[in-house]
Amino acid sequence: MRLHPPRHRLHRTLAALAPALILVLAGCTADGDDTTATTGATPAPSDPAPAVRPDLSGSRPNIIFIFTDDHAPHAISAYGSVINDTPNIDRLADEGVLFRRSYCANSICGPSRANILTGLHSHANGFMQNGNTFDGTQQTFPQLLQRAGYQTAIIGKWHLNSDPIGFDHWAILPGQGQYYNPDFIFPDGRRRIEGYCTDVTTDMALAWLETGRDTDKPFVLMCQHKAPHRAWMPGPEELNLYDGQTIPEPDTLFDDYAGRGPALPDNEMEIDRHMSFGYDLMCPVDDDEWLMNAYRNNMNRMTETQRAAWDAAYNDENDAFRGQMEGMSEEDIVRWKYQRYIKNYLRCVAGVDRNVGRVLDWLDRHPDIAANTIVIYSSDQGFYLGDHGWYDKRWMYEESFAMPLIVRWPGHIPAGVESNELVQNIDYAPTFLDLAGTAPDTPMHGTSLVPLLEGDAELPGRDALYYHYYESRATHRVAAHYGVATDNYKLIHYYEPEWDYWELFDRQQDPDELTSVYDDPAYADVQLRLYQRLQALREEFGNSIGGRDHPDLGKVFGLSNARWVEGGWVLTSNTDGAFAVQPLDAPADTLTVTCTVQSERADGIRNGLIALSDDNGKTAIRAGAYIGANEYVVLGPDGEPIAKMTITEEDTATSYDLRVEVADGVLTLTANGSRIRANLPAGFGPVTHAGYGLNNTRTRFTGLTVEAGE
Repeated sequence: MRLHPPRHRLHRTLAALAPALILVLAGCTADGDDTTATTGATPAPSDPAPAVRPDLSGSRPNIIFIFTDDHAPHAISAYGSVINDTPNIDRLADEGVLFRRSYCANSICGPSRANILTGLHSHANGFMQNGNTFDGTQQTFPQLLQRAGYQTAIIGKWHLNSDPIGFDHWAILPGQGQYYNPDFIFPDGRRRIEGYCTDVTTDMALAWLETGRDTDKPFVLMCQHKAPHRAWMPGPEELNLYDGQTIPEPDTLFDDYAGRGPALPDNEMEIDRHMSFGYDLMCPVDDDEWLMNAYRNNMNRMTETQRAAWDAAYNDENDAFRGQMEGMSEEDIVRWKYQRYIKNYLRCVAGVDRNVGRVLDWLDRHPDIAANTIVIYSSDQGFYLGDHGWYDKRWMYEESFAMPLIVRWPGHIPAGVESNELVQNIDYAPTFLDLAGTAPDTPMHGTSLVPLLEGDAELPGRDALYYHYYESRATHRVAAHYGVATDNYKLIHYYEPEWDYWELFDRQQDPDELTSVYDDPAYADVQLRLYQRLQALREEFGNSIGGRDHPDLGKVFGLSNARWVEGGWVLTSNTDGAFAVQPLDAPADTLTVTCTVQSERADGIRNGLIALSDDNGKTAIRAGAYIGANEYVVLGPDGEPIAKMTITEEDTATSYDLRVEVADGVLTLTANGSRIRANLPAGFGPVTHAGYGLNNTRTRFTGLTVEAGE
């Protein structure tokens, strides 16, 4: 257990910190009995007895959980930001505990929310990537708190592609939501509310606190903001913040990705190459039509008054940039884009901070409620603020792996201190349950943080954290990977067939993670130790996704579950382009593969596919039936259709007999008697592997029958 005064708050006097530190170090018991401090000294009889904090476990406080989207810790002054000030979030830290080593389990919006609700890693809760649908019937902390007598409410961003379950009151943004005049979905329908989203979300949260709740029950309120998520549109009160200032650039703004693996240059999240002028930077230049439509949609949501204020803030600067753009170097354009991006991002953060202050002010006006209310500030993951030349998140590198966590409950937990223990967002659910004096019905992967908040000096801290990112062939093209992080080191495995390599970072010597020392003889012992710890964590959490090979299915990618049932495999995937393929006895120019597939889920687009590949499994062709979309389809190596046929409702089934034949560069798919043909892509050589393929679904396959021609 390590609780330390934050370095940036050392201006406090020792006398001001003494009560909290005495309790933490001396270990006073709940009933007020003194214990001997580690120095062996005992208080003199004339010394006043230190105030006694009650046990937190089972104390049943109200819980206000303020949660933002993409708020990086290095854009919070309490975490030492050099680019902005967040006085209200800092107030939480001054009056509570700041977790210095707080991390996510999967650095992307929806999965992080699912991690928090369930206390489980993504593969176990079924929400592995954005676009999945959260199964709200599974065990979640709101449902358990309801059963324990709490009133539960969520207002703001939900982003789980489903209606909330386990909440007495809810009002959620559709998808990502909009900054100006946002639509909200309520149990009785959808309506638009005029105003700025961060303000509107807080307005509704305060209204529920004031008049909407049952005052005889403890409550948990999840106030969840869209900000500071892309596209970064500041509110009316922050439009001119940072005007005339130059925000310091990160040292790695022009990172060339040397010293790390080959997946990095494949990204699509660079300020230079991928940040659009219109949609992202609110300065239309020459973006493609889709991005321009997205920009126009954002602008058209504004009222005349809002738009006038916006144009007054941006038009002159936009005109000046467009007038000089042709004469600027590529590096100067990147620098301009960074300044526009980071200022708008920080303006959105300032709007969040202002609204955190509104919540704290409400509690100040209601001291009886404040005395029994714990306030938590966090965000779904970190974010790249030009670090490595990037925006967005997803990687296990520190800027997106780290997430803020600040907890305040005056009189009950220490004030103005930091914890350096390793904590993760899967710990939130068990913490909330522990505070409420209840427990999950089935085990969670996370552990309660209550002992840390109580200052338990004897608590053995975590030695390592497990991370897994799955959303590969999607927005921003970050390769799927998993890894382990300890106090000083990080080991990462990129496991897709085209990116099969490891990285190892010594974060003490290389805090920016610029040079992998994997296979460096000087780190051989560290590498082996981390590899063994990583495998132990994967076994502990039951996650075999991304293993080099499945003992029965062969080379696999993207499968979240595989089980043998009644003569075949039931495979589950929560990602696009999942497959399991086995090598043939010998490469074949002519091949016939057959099996029967049956959809385990009838809703939406479900599919059963036969996957073929050459080049040692790296180039996949998949052919089969899209059940629910009424199509037979052949997919190329990039996942796009190279042939498809629409089928009628009468011909649509949940079970399909598939036959795939390859001969003379042509693939023939026969599905329940219907047939389509597709020319194989240029360069597709002899077939080397055959197996199963599926996208975001659960499908039952019989065993494959494979016949190779002469």
